This record gives sequence, structure tokens and C-alpha cells, in this order.
Amino acid sequence: MTSSVADPAEAVAISPAADPGFLQRYGGTIEYILIPGAALVGALGVFGIFVALFGKSPLDLYFYMYQGAFGTWFSWQNTLTRAAPLILTALCTALPAQLGMVIIGGEGALLIGALAATSMALAMQSAPPLMVQLAMVCAGMIGGGLWIMLAGGLRQYRGVNETISSLLLVYIALAILNHLVEGAMRDPASLNKPSTREIGAANMLGSIPGTDVHWGLVFGVVAAIASYILIYHTVFGFAARVAGGNIRAAKIVGLSVGKLILTICFLAGASAGLAGMVEVAAVQGRTNANLAAGYGFTGILVAFLARQNPLAIIPVAILLGGISASGGLLQRRLGLPDASVQVLQGIIFVAVLASDALYGRIGFLRGKS
Repeated sequence: MTSSVADPAEAVAISPAADPGFLQRYGGTIEYILIPGAALVGALGVFGIFVALFGKSPLDLYFYMYQGAFGTWFSWQNTLTRAAPLILTALCTALPAQLGMVIIGGEGALLIGALAATSMALAMQSAPPLMVQLAMVCAGMIGGGLWIMLAGGLRQYRGVNETISSLLLVYIALAILNHLVEGAMRDPASLNKPSTREIGAANMLGSIPGTDVHWGLVFGVVAAIASYILIYHTVFGFAARVAGGNIRAAKIVGLSVGKLILTICFLAGASAGLAGMVEVAAVQGRTNANLAAGYGFTGILVAFLARQNPLAIIPVAILLGGISASGGLLQRRLGLPDASVQVLQGIIFVAVLASDALYGRIGFLRGKS
């Protein structure tokens, strides 16, 4: 005599998502993927409606976005090139977030890092190229690190909100860049667009063999992996996450919260400063106003969409880099203004922030009926 009821173990094996134990174990992970993904899809839908109001087909929009971002090998290379600084500037927001801090000054650290790297290269014109490049890396990281550490110090010792101070430091950094580029560091030959002297072709970073993608992408991926290991697999990272969860408890158990804040802020700024160095040594070849391209602000969106996870930043940066890379094709094929991509990024940012209210509230992902 056979039973019409399947064995419980067989039912779980057939449908693990129906198992409350499975959902309790992995529901949080599913949330971290599902909710940002839904926010991204919703933002694309809203942007499609926005485009339709101007008489353009949303289907054409999505097709050309895909083509401009991932449709060809040339598109992929353009996307990866744009993703490199986004990975590094996103880490500038993601690392302090482990301590519960909201740093949005990656753009300023990028500019200061670019200035420091350029100054080092111009001061070492007669040195071997490899030595110059290493010095530029160090200068860019130290410059950017000290810049964001200033915001951390203001938070720790003067009680200044780090979000406000890091944002204001962006404008100070931009003013410093304009002052130096148009003054003491200006190349007399740069007439229409004030710039510094070129760092020299020999000191430029080359491309990854077989591609037109510069080595900045490798820097970004290595920095993201190193940050993940630091935060999730070291005593220092555990201490940072403890302090981020409850500063009072961290102080009670003897953790030096001040040192944690300054160190994390320095590492965060160093990452963005490295992005500035890469933009100088791999793209621009000199420092000018073109460096203020908004990579630091887009990096904030990347960090939030990746839920501040350093490893998740890599694919998210590639996705956002692809959206940015598709702007030119949208402009040519659909007649949309180049700023349309920025509108989409703004919609995505609002959608991601709004979706935060859903975490922990989706019952079936918590094994609840």
C-alpha cells in the first residue's frame, strides 16, 4: 500500500525555498540580492516611462543601453574602463559604513589624490618610469587618505557630522584644484583649458594585454578583494563591525574607537585617491577640471546598491559603468541629452534608498507564513 503524501525529506530536496529552515538560513542573503535588483528594475521602468513622455520607445531605450554597455567588445572595454574608478570611489563609502559612518566625499579625495600624484610625477621627471608610477600611487593614496581622515577626525574629536563635512570637503578640494591648475601648476601652453604639465608618456599606465582597458581595473578589483578580506576575515575588521553596530559596547569592551575611525577613513580616502591617480596616469595624463567627472558621487550609488559589500561592489560598478558608457549611444540614436544617464542614476539612487524599508519585512524570506 502506497502513501499519497511525499516523504518530508524528499519535499525539501525538491523545493528548498519552501523549507522554513532554508529561508531562515539564506533569507537575508536572498534579500540582499532581490531587493536591490527589484529597485534597479523599478528605476529602469520609471526611466522608460520618462523617456516615453518624450515620444521615444522604452524598448529602443533598453536595447541601445544594452548595446552601448555590453553589446560589443568595444562596449565592454568602455564599460570596464569606466568601472575602474567607480570600484575605488565606492570603497570610499563602503569602508566607513562598516563603522556606521556615511562618507560621501569620494570626489574630493579623488581630486586631491590626482593633484598629489601629478605633483609627484612632475617632481620626478628624471626618475625611472616604474619608480615614478610607484611614487604616484603612494602620493595619491596618502593625499586621498589624509583628506577623508580629516572628516573622520572632525567626527571623532569635534562632533562634526561626517556626511556634511565630507561633502563640504569636496568643494574645498575642487577649489584647491582650480586654484593650483589655474595658478602655480598651470602649463603656459594650456590656453583654452588650464591644465598642469603632462606627466610624460613613459610614466603613463599601460593597458591590460589584449585589451584597451587600463590597469586601473586591476587596481580596483584587488582593492575590493583586499577590503573584503580586511573587513570580514581579520580581527581589525571584526572590531570595526562591532563598533559600527554599537559604539558604546565597543568602548566598554576596550576597543579604541577613535583609532578605528581614523584608520578606516584613511583607507577609504586612499582608495578614492588611488582612483584619482589612475585617472591621471591612465586617462588624462595631466590634472585639469576634467577630473571632476562625478566618479566620486556615482561611487556612492554603487556602494549603496552593493549594500556596502566590497565584493558586491565589483559587479555593481560594472553595471553602473555600463549605464554611463551607453550615454553616448542613447544621445546619437534616440536624441536624448547626455544628462539623461544622470537622471537615471538619480532615479536608481532614490529607488535604492526607498527599498531600505523592505529589509526584514518580507515574511516569506524569513521562513514566516
